Amino acid sequence: MWSQHTEGEANLSTGDFGLVPFDDRTCMIEASTASQAGPGIQSGVRPQMAETIEQRVEIADEPLFRVPPELYLNRELSWLAFNERVLEEAEDPTNPLLERVKFLAIFSSNLDEFFMIRVANLKRKLTAGIIEPGPDGLPPQALAPRLREMTQRLLERQQDVLNRSILPELRTNGIDVQAVDALDADDREVLSSLFERDLFPILTPQAIDRGRRFPHVSNQSLNLLVHLKGDEPDARYARVKIPAVLDRLVRVPSAEDEGAGGRFIWLEELVAAEIVRLFPGNEVLAVYPFQVNRDSDIEFDDTDDDALDLLHLVERQLSQRTFGVVTQIVVDASMPVSVRNWLVNQMHGTERDLYVVDGALALDGLFCLLSLKRPDLLDPPLVPASVTVQDGRATEPIEWDEADVFAAIRHQDVMMQRPYQSFTTITHFLGTAARDPNVVAIKQTLYRLGKNSPIIPLLMEARDDDTQVAVLMEVKARFDEENNIALAHELETAGVHVNYGLAGLKTHCKALLVVRRESDGLRRYVHLSTGNYNAATARTYEDIGIITANEAIAADVSELFNALTGFSRQDTYRTLIVAPPNMRDQIISRIEREIAQHMEQGRGRLIFKMNSLVDREVIRALYAASIAGVEIDLIVRGICCLRPGVPGWSENIRVRSLVGRFLEHSRIYYFRNGGDDQIYLGSADMMERNLDRRVEVLFPINDPAHKSRIRDEILPAYLRDTANSRVLNADGTYQRVCEQPDATGEFNVQRWLIDFYRR
Repeated sequence: MWSQHTEGEANLSTGDFGLVPFDDRTCMIEASTASQAGPGIQSGVRPQMAETIEQRVEIADEPLFRVPPELYLNRELSWLAFNERVLEEAEDPTNPLLERVKFLAIFSSNLDEFFMIRVANLKRKLTAGIIEPGPDGLPPQALAPRLREMTQRLLERQQDVLNRSILPELRTNGIDVQAVDALDADDREVLSSLFERDLFPILTPQAIDRGRRFPHVSNQSLNLLVHLKGDEPDARYARVKIPAVLDRLVRVPSAEDEGAGGRFIWLEELVAAEIVRLFPGNEVLAVYPFQVNRDSDIEFDDTDDDALDLLHLVERQLSQRTFGVVTQIVVDASMPVSVRNWLVNQMHGTERDLYVVDGALALDGLFCLLSLKRPDLLDPPLVPASVTVQDGRATEPIEWDEADVFAAIRHQDVMMQRPYQSFTTITHFLGTAARDPNVVAIKQTLYRLGKNSPIIPLLMEARDDDTQVAVLMEVKARFDEENNIALAHELETAGVHVNYGLAGLKTHCKALLVVRRESDGLRRYVHLSTGNYNAATARTYEDIGIITANEAIAADVSELFNALTGFSRQDTYRTLIVAPPNMRDQIISRIEREIAQHMEQGRGRLIFKMNSLVDREVIRALYAASIAGVEIDLIVRGICCLRPGVPGWSENIRVRSLVGRFLEHSRIYYFRNGGDDQIYLGSADMMERNLDRRVEVLFPINDPAHKSRIRDEILPAYLRDTANSRVLNADGTYQRVCEQPDATGEFNVQRWLIDFYRR
């Protein structure tokens, strides 16, 4: 299936790639740099190709080598294309029905965050009158209408799949979402009693007139605009906020209900049906639902020496999130144009903020259907495989929770890939350390933990007179700030040393250090991972981690924690690649090394798996490697600003995105390195924010068995996938691999990994 945002056929010979037209303005930008670009740029469009690889590499290595704007895909449009791929999973009839419902809800949740963060940032640029184009040559004034047009189209597709496909199929399977008007008198009476008991006492009608101005509408709220007529001749309006005390889909009570199905109505429809009870003495002329998103990208000015301490600063600024500038107003198609314009004006928005849909709003409310007892409509449950190790007591591997944990780690590095292997590998390691009288220190970074985390009780259990426990709790983790602050207070109360992050940076790396007193002195054990210490997301997010006693890695992690909790300034490490200050340089130097080795012996090879590829300098290095002839495969789940398959630039680069049952979250960086393969895993995507404004760690895979598993089995399996993969074309569109002319039988890498770890 082709993405729907293609804007005509691409003309690669003229630089017209569809998403970012090669217009006169772009030509002027390129022409201004072409005179300084040296032999690597011909008219600012693409490098002048030489006859030999040596000449091509010399061109690509030119210090003033520039990548023209049309070789970058726009970041925001690329993100919308990713969310479109999520929507395609909801449209795919081969997915189980409730899994399709889940993807429909994820699409909505993703889009809300996009408007609260990325569109908010764009709107600030528009308000400030910034006209400077992005790396792709597209200025904010040209980007805004494109985002709006594509978003409106995706919202219409979402409603179409919901109303034409998913709701009818749910009805066929005994889950019937009905309109209030379709209910009989007995059902209406039961629901009226429910309204009286559970809703009426907390609803607050807010009139809008000369004495009562338009009320504040909070972020991510669903509301009803009520059109009324009273004793006065003029019609008037009131606002009612839909509370979150009940699920968005209210079950119509039935004696046959066993939690597996039944009839449901939308919560806002129930409130609308009973709305007259909130306005006695008035005639209700109409009720219009609307949803609002606001700027939620809080800027923490934690670099000011005169500011409050970081914890109090975050607590104080969190209250601003509900008052941000409006970035999106979504209304039902039944709302007249005149009322829409009035509403937008009252909320100090613009026509650009308004979106119209014909159906239910805020479809992240569909998540509530996933609690139904319908395993027949879901993917088969995944029972994670156990990790097996050798601890020196037996010749055969034994399960992790039966092993002498520390002896096993001394014997070999332990690698686990979740959700295919159990998250309890980590909690068992931490729990063993917490209860071991020989453990003298535990240090851990925590970014997103979720509710009821098993990590917190274990850290509290570990704290005693003989064990120091220190935690770096990142309280600036977006949308997890309040939960992290509460957990930090809980840890502090138990005597755990808690740091709240570094000024100007977010601590995004995932590290756990255990220091143990042993017969030959102190020994350090380390867990490093690509994903968070979150037991809930570990069931659906794909991540890879290692537990090791490698002395060089352990020494690096010790020094990393000294930098995080003290005043240590650490610029170089033995084995780890750390951001800041030099992760970008380290990655680029390894790409350049691959180019040089390819020049000497051929067979240059790079495989990068990540969530997003945005950083311009890394992209430039990848273009240079492609020009030199290095074969490059990029597995990029979300945003990709590199344009593959462009003659003279990126014909040796292939990009694919996987969206499937599990969220592909691991970051893997493979360098062939002249046959001496190097593999790094870690927390960092190739984005400016990760490389410049976050503490990130990439760690090497040293164990030959683990290196072989990633190089020879896991990465090739991802590149073979035809069930979940879309390939990125040179014109910026994505196409399902299974629809390519040379596609073979279906291969699902996620199902393969389930079987792989059950062997």
